[in-house]
Amino acid sequence: MTESSLKERVDELVPIFFMGKRYLVPVTLTIQKALEYAGYQHIRGCGCRGGICGACATVFRVPDSYKLQVGLACQTLVQPGMHLMILPYYPGNRAVFDIGALKGDGGELASLYPEIFRCIGCNACTQACPMDIDVMHYMALAIRGDVKGVAEASFDCIMCGLCASRCPAEEVQFNVAILARRLHARNGLPRAAHLEKQVRDIAAGKYEESLRAVMGTAPEELRQLYKDREIEPDNADEDWKPSDARFV
Repeated sequence: MTESSLKERVDELVPIFFMGKRYLVPVTLTIQKALEYAGYQHIRGCGCRGGICGACATVFRVPDSYKLQVGLACQTLVQPGMHLMILPYYPGNRAVFDIGALKGDGGELASLYPEIFRCIGCNACTQACPMDIDVMHYMALAIRGDVKGVAEASFDCIMCGLCASRCPAEEVQFNVAILARRLHARNGLPRAAHLEKQVRDIAAGKYEESLRAVMGTAPEELRQLYKDREIEPDNADEDWKPSDARFV
C-alpha cells in the first residue's frame, strides 16, 4: 500500500483478529498502534517501536492465503481480515556456558549447539527474518566453524526469534549468532583502550557524584534537564565534549 493510497483511506476501518477476537481499526495503522487503538496496553511485546529491538515479533495470516506470514508489529501495517498474534518471547534452546572459559573457536559453536548440523537448507529462517539477514548463510558458516563469519553476517540480528519459529530442524539460529558475536568480540577483536579506561573510572567512583545528584532530583526536573540537554552535533569529531564536561 503506497503512502498516497494510505492518505486517501485514512478514515477507513478494517477488521482484524487478535487472539481470535475481532476489532475494527484504521487501515493506516501498524499492528502495534492498531492494538493500542483497540484498547490494549503493551506490557510485553513493545520496545523501541522503531524496528530495532525485536520485541514485537508477530505471526499472521490474511484471508484467501494458506501462508503464515511474519513481521514486526511496529513496522507491519494491518490488513483487512488478518489474524495475528505477537510473540514477545520465543522459548528457544539457550546453551549455558562461561564466556570467559571459551577460546572462541568454531568447535565451541558445535559443542554448545550440536543441532546446527540438522539444518536442511530450506531457507525458511532467511524468509522469516524482518532484517533481511541471510540466516541460512550464517548457519552454514556456523557448521563450518567460522566464528568471525557468523558474527559479521548476523550483525544486524535483533533477536526476535522469528527464524527459529519457522525452522523445521528446531534450531535456534539467533542464539547461535549471538554466541558467535560474543566469542568474536572477546577473542577475535582488539580491546578498546578508551573502554578499559572508562571501566577503571567507574570503579574508582568518578561518576558517583553525578549519579547521586540524579537520584535525588525530582521527576519533573529530570524531564526538563533531558529536554535542555546539549546534543552532540551530527558532524562532531571524536574529541567533542559538551560545554559542561564535569562528569564526562
